[in-house]
Amino acid sequence: MQKDSVLTTPNGATAPGPESPADMRVRRILIYRLGSLGDTVVALPCLHLLARTYPDAERFLLTNFSVHAKAPASAAVLGDSGLVHGYLRYTVGTRNPGKLCALAREIRRFHPDLLVYLSMVRGKTAVRRDHIFFRWLCGISRIAGLPGKEEIDRCYGASIRDYRAPFDASSGLYEAEAARLARAISVLGDAHPEDLANWDLRLSAAEKSVAAQALASLQGQPLMACGPGTKMQAKDWGQENWRALLTRLRARYPQHGLVLVGAREDGEAADYAGATWAGAAINLCGKLSPRQTAAVIERAAVFLGPDSGPMHLAASVAVPCVIAFSAAGRPGVWFPAGQHHQIQYHRTECHGCNLETCHAEARRCLTSITVEEMEAAVRRVLG
Repeated sequence: MQKDSVLTTPNGATAPGPESPADMRVRRILIYRLGSLGDTVVALPCLHLLARTYPDAERFLLTNFSVHAKAPASAAVLGDSGLVHGYLRYTVGTRNPGKLCALAREIRRFHPDLLVYLSMVRGKTAVRRDHIFFRWLCGISRIAGLPGKEEIDRCYGASIRDYRAPFDASSGLYEAEAARLARAISVLGDAHPEDLANWDLRLSAAEKSVAAQALASLQGQPLMACGPGTKMQAKDWGQENWRALLTRLRARYPQHGLVLVGAREDGEAADYAGATWAGAAINLCGKLSPRQTAAVIERAAVFLGPDSGPMHLAASVAVPCVIAFSAAGRPGVWFPAGQHHQIQYHRTECHGCNLETCHAEARRCLTSITVEEMEAAVRRVLG
Protein backbone atom coordinates (compact mmCIF):
# COMPACT_ATOMS: atom_id res chain seq x y z
CA MET A 1 0.00 0.00 0.00
CA GLN A 2 1.57 3.31 -1.04
CA LYS A 3 1.84 6.03 1.56
CA ASP A 4 1.26 9.09 -0.60
CA SER A 5 -0.56 10.99 2.12
CA VAL A 6 1.57 12.68 4.76
CA LEU A 7 1.48 15.02 7.67
CA THR A 8 2.23 18.48 6.33
CA THR A 9 4.28 21.25 7.85
CA PRO A 10 3.64 25.00 7.47
CA ASN A 11 5.94 25.22 4.42
CA GLY A 12 4.26 22.26 2.74
CA ALA A 13 7.15 19.86 3.26
CA THR A 14 6.45 16.36 4.47
CA ALA A 15 6.84 15.50 8.11
CA PRO A 16 6.93 12.16 9.90
CA GLY A 17 3.93 10.85 11.69
CA PRO A 18 3.57 10.69 15.47
CA GLU A 19 6.63 9.32 17.25
CA SER A 20 4.50 6.69 18.97
CA PRO A 21 0.87 5.56 18.93
CA ALA A 22 0.32 7.44 22.18
CA ASP A 23 1.79 10.74 20.96
CA MET A 24 1.15 12.96 23.97
CA ARG A 25 1.32 16.13 21.88
CA VAL A 26 -1.98 15.28 20.18
CA ARG A 27 -4.66 16.34 22.63
CA ARG A 28 -7.33 17.54 20.20
CA ILE A 29 -8.12 16.07 16.76
CA LEU A 30 -10.41 17.59 14.15
CA ILE A 31 -11.76 15.06 11.63
CA TYR A 32 -13.11 16.42 8.35
CA ARG A 33 -15.74 14.18 6.74
CA LEU A 34 -18.88 15.35 4.99
CA GLY A 35 -21.78 13.23 3.79
CA SER A 36 -24.65 11.23 5.16
CA LEU A 37 -25.30 7.68 6.33
CA GLY A 38 -23.21 5.64 3.89
CA ASP A 39 -20.43 8.25 3.77
CA THR A 40 -20.09 8.03 7.54
CA VAL A 41 -20.21 4.24 7.71
CA VAL A 42 -17.37 3.79 5.20
CA ALA A 43 -15.19 6.04 7.38
CA LEU A 44 -15.62 3.74 10.40
CA PRO A 45 -12.25 1.93 10.01
CA CYS A 46 -10.47 5.30 10.08
CA LEU A 47 -12.46 6.44 13.12
CA HIS A 48 -11.56 3.20 14.91
CA LEU A 49 -7.90 3.75 14.04
CA LEU A 50 -7.97 7.22 15.59
CA ALA A 51 -9.71 5.91 18.71
CA ARG A 52 -7.03 3.22 19.09
CA THR A 53 -4.09 5.49 18.34
CA TYR A 54 -5.23 8.51 20.33
CA PRO A 55 -7.53 7.11 23.04
CA ASP A 56 -7.04 10.14 25.29
CA ALA A 57 -7.39 12.81 22.61
CA GLU A 58 -10.57 14.84 22.21
CA ARG A 59 -11.88 13.97 18.74
CA PHE A 60 -14.36 16.30 17.03
CA LEU A 61 -15.95 15.72 13.62
CA LEU A 62 -16.35 18.64 11.22
CA THR A 63 -19.34 17.61 9.13
CA ASN A 64 -22.57 18.76 7.56
CA PHE A 65 -25.80 18.37 9.45
CA SER A 66 -28.71 16.71 7.71
CA VAL A 67 -30.06 18.54 4.68
CA HIS A 68 -32.10 15.62 3.31
CA ALA A 69 -34.71 13.54 5.11
CA LYS A 70 -33.30 10.37 3.54
CA ALA A 71 -29.70 11.26 4.40
CA PRO A 72 -29.12 11.16 8.18
CA ALA A 73 -26.24 13.24 9.46
CA SER A 74 -23.11 11.71 10.93
CA ALA A 75 -24.23 12.45 14.48
CA ALA A 76 -27.25 10.16 14.01
CA VAL A 77 -25.00 7.40 12.69
CA LEU A 78 -22.22 7.56 15.30
CA GLY A 79 -24.42 8.38 18.29
CA ASP A 80 -22.79 7.63 21.65
CA SER A 81 -20.28 5.17 20.19
CA GLY A 82 -17.35 7.13 21.61
CA LEU A 83 -15.63 7.17 18.23
CA VAL A 84 -15.99 10.95 18.26
CA HIS A 85 -16.75 13.25 21.17
CA GLY A 86 -18.47 16.15 19.45
CA TYR A 87 -19.27 17.90 16.19
CA LEU A 88 -18.63 21.17 14.38
CA ARG A 89 -21.14 22.19 11.74
CA TYR A 90 -20.08 22.75 8.13
CA THR A 91 -22.52 24.18 5.60
CA VAL A 92 -22.06 22.25 2.35
CA GLY A 93 -21.21 24.41 -0.65
CA THR A 94 -20.91 27.67 1.24
CA ARG A 95 -18.79 30.39 -0.40
CA ASN A 96 -19.86 33.13 1.98
CA PRO A 97 -16.65 34.76 3.31
CA GLY A 98 -18.35 35.72 6.57
CA LYS A 99 -19.51 32.17 7.28
CA LEU A 100 -16.12 30.71 6.37
CA CYS A 101 -14.34 33.16 8.66
CA ALA A 102 -16.78 32.34 11.48
CA LEU A 103 -16.09 28.62 10.99
CA ALA A 104 -12.33 29.26 10.99
CA ARG A 105 -12.67 31.16 14.29
CA GLU A 106 -14.63 28.26 15.79
CA ILE A 107 -11.95 25.80 14.67
CA ARG A 108 -9.22 28.02 16.11
CA ARG A 109 -11.06 28.07 19.44
CA PHE A 110 -11.06 24.27 19.43
CA HIS A 111 -7.32 24.52 18.67
CA PRO A 112 -6.75 21.08 17.10
CA ASP A 113 -3.24 19.62 17.22
CA LEU A 114 -4.03 17.46 14.21
CA LEU A 115 -6.47 17.62 11.29
CA VAL A 116 -7.49 14.26 9.80
CA TYR A 117 -8.68 15.00 6.28
CA LEU A 118 -11.23 12.39 5.21
CA SER A 119 -12.79 14.32 2.38
CA MET A 120 -14.59 12.75 -0.54
CA VAL A 121 -12.64 12.77 -3.80
CA ARG A 122 -12.56 16.34 -5.10
CA GLY A 123 -11.00 18.29 -7.96
CA LYS A 124 -7.49 19.72 -7.79
CA THR A 125 -8.69 23.26 -7.15
CA ALA A 126 -10.96 22.19 -4.29
CA VAL A 127 -8.16 20.21 -2.61
CA ARG A 128 -5.80 23.19 -2.77
CA ARG A 129 -8.55 25.48 -1.47
CA ASP A 130 -9.09 23.13 1.47
CA HIS A 131 -5.37 23.22 2.28
CA ILE A 132 -5.37 27.01 2.33
CA PHE A 133 -8.47 27.09 4.53
CA PHE A 134 -7.30 24.60 7.14
CA ARG A 135 -3.63 25.57 7.22
CA TRP A 136 -3.73 29.32 6.91
CA LEU A 137 -7.23 30.41 7.99
CA CYS A 138 -7.61 27.81 10.75
CA GLY A 139 -3.94 27.66 11.73
CA ILE A 140 -3.62 23.85 11.75
CA SER A 141 0.02 22.91 11.15
CA ARG A 142 -0.33 19.11 11.23
CA ILE A 143 -2.61 17.63 8.59
CA ALA A 144 -2.98 13.93 7.75
CA GLY A 145 -4.87 12.71 4.70
CA LEU A 146 -4.58 15.70 2.41
CA PRO A 147 -3.33 14.44 -0.98
CA GLY A 148 0.27 15.35 -1.72
CA LYS A 149 1.45 16.87 -4.99
CA GLU A 150 2.51 13.48 -6.39
CA GLU A 151 -0.92 11.92 -5.83
CA ILE A 152 -2.76 15.00 -7.08
CA ASP A 153 -0.74 14.96 -10.31
CA ARG A 154 -1.21 11.21 -10.74
CA CYS A 155 -4.88 10.74 -9.80
CA TYR A 156 -6.77 14.03 -9.53
CA GLY A 157 -8.41 16.05 -12.29
CA ALA A 158 -10.64 19.07 -12.52
CA SER A 159 -13.59 17.25 -10.89
CA ILE A 160 -14.58 13.97 -9.26
CA ARG A 161 -15.35 12.49 -12.69
CA ASP A 162 -11.70 12.93 -13.67
CA TYR A 163 -10.33 11.05 -10.65
CA ARG A 164 -8.16 8.12 -11.74
CA ALA A 165 -8.91 5.58 -9.03
CA PRO A 166 -6.54 2.65 -8.52
CA PHE A 167 -7.83 -0.37 -10.45
CA ASP A 168 -7.32 -4.09 -9.83
CA ALA A 169 -7.39 -5.84 -13.20
CA SER A 170 -7.66 -9.30 -11.63
CA SER A 171 -10.94 -8.50 -9.87
CA GLY A 172 -12.22 -5.82 -12.22
CA LEU A 173 -12.81 -3.55 -9.22
CA TYR A 174 -11.66 -0.07 -8.36
CA GLU A 175 -10.28 0.90 -4.96
CA ALA A 176 -13.01 0.96 -2.32
CA GLU A 177 -13.75 4.30 -0.69
CA ALA A 178 -12.93 2.85 2.74
CA ALA A 179 -9.57 1.62 1.42
CA ARG A 180 -8.84 5.02 -0.13
CA LEU A 181 -9.48 6.76 3.17
CA ALA A 182 -7.32 4.26 5.03
CA ARG A 183 -4.50 4.76 2.52
CA ALA A 184 -4.83 8.53 2.82
CA ILE A 185 -4.11 8.49 6.57
CA SER A 186 -1.77 5.48 6.62
CA VAL A 187 0.91 7.75 8.12
CA LEU A 188 -1.09 7.42 11.37
CA GLY A 189 -1.31 3.61 11.21
CA ASP A 190 -3.16 0.86 9.38
CA ALA A 191 -6.95 1.19 9.62
CA HIS A 192 -7.42 -2.41 8.33
CA PRO A 193 -10.68 -1.81 6.44
CA GLU A 194 -10.62 -5.49 5.38
CA ASP A 195 -11.28 -6.48 9.01
CA LEU A 196 -15.01 -6.28 9.77
CA ALA A 197 -14.18 -5.68 13.44
CA ASN A 198 -13.18 -2.17 12.39
CA TRP A 199 -16.69 -1.49 11.09
CA ASP A 200 -18.26 -1.88 14.52
CA LEU A 201 -20.88 0.79 15.22
CA ARG A 202 -20.67 -0.05 18.95
CA LEU A 203 -24.43 -0.43 19.25
CA SER A 204 -25.61 -0.05 22.82
CA ALA A 205 -27.72 -2.48 24.81
CA ALA A 206 -30.52 0.10 24.76
CA GLU A 207 -30.44 0.33 20.95
CA LYS A 208 -30.54 -3.45 20.64
CA SER A 209 -33.43 -3.57 23.11
CA VAL A 210 -35.41 -1.12 20.94
CA ALA A 211 -34.75 -3.37 17.94
CA ALA A 212 -35.96 -6.43 19.82
CA GLN A 213 -39.17 -4.65 20.83
CA ALA A 214 -39.76 -3.43 17.27
CA LEU A 215 -39.48 -7.02 16.02
CA ALA A 216 -41.56 -8.56 18.80
CA SER A 217 -44.34 -9.64 16.42
CA LEU A 218 -41.79 -11.60 14.34
CA GLN A 219 -40.07 -13.37 17.22
CA GLY A 220 -38.89 -16.88 16.55
CA GLN A 221 -38.82 -16.49 12.77
CA PRO A 222 -35.74 -16.15 10.57
CA LEU A 223 -35.78 -12.69 9.03
CA MET A 224 -35.18 -11.00 5.72
CA ALA A 225 -34.56 -7.26 5.79
CA CYS A 226 -35.36 -5.09 2.78
CA GLY A 227 -34.70 -1.39 2.24
CA PRO A 228 -36.04 -0.66 -1.26
CA GLY A 229 -35.82 3.13 -1.00
CA THR A 230 -33.09 5.44 -2.27
CA LYS A 231 -32.72 9.20 -2.46
CA MET A 232 -31.27 9.05 -6.00
CA GLN A 233 -33.36 8.24 -9.08
CA ALA A 234 -30.29 6.71 -10.75
CA LYS A 235 -30.12 4.05 -8.01
CA ASP A 236 -33.81 3.11 -7.98
CA TRP A 237 -34.46 -0.47 -9.16
CA GLY A 238 -38.21 0.19 -9.20
CA GLN A 239 -41.18 -0.63 -6.96
CA GLU A 240 -42.53 -3.26 -9.33
CA ASN A 241 -39.24 -5.14 -9.28
CA TRP A 242 -39.06 -5.13 -5.49
CA ARG A 243 -42.67 -6.34 -5.20
CA ALA A 244 -42.07 -9.11 -7.74
CA LEU A 245 -38.89 -10.21 -5.94
CA LEU A 246 -40.51 -10.28 -2.51
CA THR A 247 -43.49 -12.18 -3.92
CA ARG A 248 -41.15 -14.89 -5.20
CA LEU A 249 -39.17 -14.99 -1.96
CA ARG A 250 -42.33 -15.31 0.15
CA ALA A 251 -43.33 -18.38 -1.87
CA ARG A 252 -39.86 -19.93 -1.60
CA TYR A 253 -39.20 -19.05 2.06
CA PRO A 254 -42.61 -19.06 3.78
CA GLN A 255 -41.00 -19.57 7.19
CA HIS A 256 -39.22 -16.20 7.01
CA GLY A 257 -40.50 -12.92 8.35
CA LEU A 258 -39.91 -9.64 6.51
CA VAL A 259 -38.82 -6.33 7.99
CA LEU A 260 -38.80 -3.23 5.78
CA VAL A 261 -36.47 -0.38 6.71
CA GLY A 262 -35.64 3.11 5.49
CA ALA A 263 -36.55 6.76 5.96
CA ARG A 264 -40.10 7.90 6.65
CA GLU A 265 -40.42 8.96 2.99
CA ASP A 266 -39.70 5.36 1.96
CA GLY A 267 -42.70 4.01 3.88
CA GLU A 268 -45.18 4.03 1.00
CA ALA A 269 -42.76 2.39 -1.42
CA ALA A 270 -41.91 -0.22 1.20
CA ASP A 271 -45.60 -0.96 1.80
CA TYR A 272 -46.07 -1.48 -1.93
CA ALA A 273 -43.03 -3.74 -2.23
CA GLY A 274 -44.07 -5.92 0.69
CA ALA A 275 -47.82 -5.97 0.00
CA THR A 276 -47.84 -9.63 -1.09
CA TRP A 277 -45.83 -10.84 1.91
CA ALA A 278 -48.86 -12.01 3.81
CA GLY A 279 -48.75 -12.12 7.59
CA ALA A 280 -45.23 -12.01 8.95
CA ALA A 281 -44.08 -8.58 7.78
CA ILE A 282 -43.48 -5.24 9.47
CA ASN A 283 -42.68 -1.81 8.03
CA LEU A 284 -40.31 0.19 10.26
CA CYS A 285 -39.51 2.98 7.78
CA GLY A 286 -39.08 6.25 9.66
CA LYS A 287 -39.79 4.66 13.03
CA LEU A 288 -36.22 4.04 14.18
CA SER A 289 -32.92 5.89 14.28
CA PRO A 290 -30.12 4.74 11.94
CA ARG A 291 -28.40 2.95 14.82
CA GLN A 292 -31.61 1.23 15.92
CA THR A 293 -32.17 0.25 12.28
CA ALA A 294 -28.70 -1.33 12.25
CA ALA A 295 -29.67 -3.31 15.36
CA VAL A 296 -32.80 -4.53 13.54
CA ILE A 297 -30.88 -5.52 10.40
CA GLU A 298 -28.33 -7.34 12.56
CA ARG A 299 -31.03 -9.92 13.36
CA ALA A 300 -31.69 -10.70 9.68
CA ALA A 301 -30.25 -13.52 7.59
CA VAL A 302 -29.98 -11.31 4.50
CA PHE A 303 -30.46 -7.67 3.48
CA LEU A 304 -32.02 -6.71 0.12
CA GLY A 305 -31.82 -3.27 -1.41
CA PRO A 306 -30.15 -0.83 -3.80
CA ASP A 307 -26.88 1.02 -3.22
CA SER A 308 -27.96 2.95 -0.13
CA GLY A 309 -27.22 3.88 3.45
CA PRO A 310 -29.09 0.88 4.91
CA MET A 311 -26.92 -1.37 2.72
CA HIS A 312 -23.82 0.01 4.46
CA LEU A 313 -25.49 -0.43 7.86
CA ALA A 314 -26.16 -4.08 6.98
CA ALA A 315 -22.53 -4.61 5.98
CA SER A 316 -21.31 -2.98 9.20
CA VAL A 317 -23.21 -5.58 11.25
CA ALA A 318 -21.91 -8.40 9.00
CA VAL A 319 -25.25 -9.27 7.36
CA PRO A 320 -24.96 -10.60 3.78
CA CYS A 321 -26.36 -8.15 1.23
CA VAL A 322 -28.06 -8.83 -2.11
CA ILE A 323 -27.91 -5.55 -3.98
CA ALA A 324 -29.30 -4.25 -7.27
CA PHE A 325 -26.35 -1.92 -7.76
CA SER A 326 -26.46 1.04 -10.11
CA ALA A 327 -23.50 1.45 -12.48
CA ALA A 328 -23.52 5.21 -11.93
CA GLY A 329 -20.47 4.62 -9.77
CA ARG A 330 -17.39 2.61 -10.63
CA PRO A 331 -17.52 -1.06 -9.57
CA GLY A 332 -16.06 -1.65 -6.14
CA VAL A 333 -15.82 1.94 -4.90
CA TRP A 334 -19.06 1.85 -2.90
CA PHE A 335 -19.65 -1.90 -2.64
CA PRO A 336 -20.57 -3.03 0.91
CA ALA A 337 -17.69 -4.10 3.15
CA GLY A 338 -16.95 -7.82 3.28
CA GLN A 339 -16.71 -10.75 0.88
CA HIS A 340 -20.02 -12.45 1.63
CA HIS A 341 -22.33 -10.26 -0.48
CA GLN A 342 -24.07 -10.79 -3.82
CA ILE A 343 -23.70 -7.60 -5.87
CA GLN A 344 -25.66 -7.45 -9.13
CA TYR A 345 -23.73 -4.83 -11.14
CA HIS A 346 -24.23 -4.60 -14.90
CA ARG A 347 -21.26 -2.78 -16.41
CA THR A 348 -22.89 -0.85 -19.25
CA GLU A 349 -20.94 1.39 -21.63
CA CYS A 350 -21.99 4.43 -19.61
CA HIS A 351 -20.89 3.04 -16.24
CA GLY A 352 -19.19 5.48 -13.89
CA CYS A 353 -21.33 8.42 -15.04
CA ASN A 354 -21.88 9.63 -11.42
CA LEU A 355 -25.35 10.86 -12.37
CA GLU A 356 -27.99 11.23 -9.67
CA THR A 357 -30.76 11.33 -12.29
CA CYS A 358 -30.58 9.25 -15.47
CA HIS A 359 -32.82 10.10 -18.42
CA ALA A 360 -30.80 9.42 -21.56
CA GLU A 361 -30.20 5.74 -20.76
CA ALA A 362 -33.33 5.24 -18.62
CA ARG A 363 -31.27 3.52 -15.88
CA ARG A 364 -30.35 0.69 -18.27
CA CYS A 365 -27.70 -0.56 -15.86
CA LEU A 366 -30.44 -1.20 -13.28
CA THR A 367 -33.43 -2.12 -15.41
CA SER A 368 -31.35 -4.87 -17.03
CA ILE A 369 -31.05 -6.59 -13.63
CA THR A 370 -33.85 -9.14 -13.57
CA VAL A 371 -36.00 -10.33 -10.70
CA GLU A 372 -34.83 -13.87 -11.43
CA GLU A 373 -31.20 -12.75 -11.11
CA MET A 374 -31.85 -11.21 -7.69
CA GLU A 375 -33.82 -14.26 -6.51
CA ALA A 376 -30.96 -16.55 -7.50
CA ALA A 377 -28.57 -14.33 -5.54
CA VAL A 378 -30.75 -14.63 -2.42
CA ARG A 379 -30.78 -18.40 -2.84
CA ARG A 380 -26.99 -18.42 -2.95
CA VAL A 381 -26.86 -16.51 0.32
CA LEU A 382 -29.51 -18.56 2.13
CA GLY A 383 -28.48 -21.88 0.66
